[in-house]
Amino acid sequence: MMKVLIADDHHVVRRGLLFFLKTQKDIEVVGEAVNGKEAVEMAAKLRPDIVLMDLVMPVMDGIQATRKIKEKSPEIIVLMLTSFSDRDHVVPAIEAGAAGYQLKDIEPDELVESLRSLMRGENTLHPKATSELMKGPSQPAPHTVNFLTPREKEVLAELTKGKSNREIASALYVTEKTVKTHISNIFTKLEVQDRTQAALYAVKHGLTEAGME
Repeated sequence: MMKVLIADDHHVVRRGLLFFLKTQKDIEVVGEAVNGKEAVEMAAKLRPDIVLMDLVMPVMDGIQATRKIKEKSPEIIVLMLTSFSDRDHVVPAIEAGAAGYQLKDIEPDELVESLRSLMRGENTLHPKATSELMKGPSQPAPHTVNFLTPREKEVLAELTKGKSNREIASALYVTEKTVKTHISNIFTKLEVQDRTQAALYAVKHGLTEAGME
């Protein structure tokens, strides 16, 4: 069972999410938080697999809450679910540690698939969020990028497209085990925690496929 904590200050939103998620056989909603501070406290106590986090909340916002949750429990996955798709909200959320970013207009079935994708270790970003990331100007790549091998750069470029390990393996004609090894090395070299942060890093520093040509 996937254990999910819902954090949103709107009662109607929480009720709607709870109603739908409870119909999924592989998901258990373990709690509901009404603000960021409560989300941090409940995450520490309930140890959910995923926190479904609103961005704008009283007492403590979703970005602050995400940062605190990841500091205390790096293994807990945070999926941001919000109405804001602009770069000024997307980038800080990912930098704080959110592994996924979806908008509240997402279809229920797509939201559930996003949760399952995150449990598989994949990144999940709403197309509008991805578009906003791509609009950002590239910064000079830091020296650490030079430590990436040509193959690791290829894997990073494919990862940035949101591809799964299997899809990357197919595209590069290598095994999934090899892809996992490359991704682990990329995380270590770039000092990032997950695929979403690695993708953001690649976009910011022009390491997407186009940026490396």
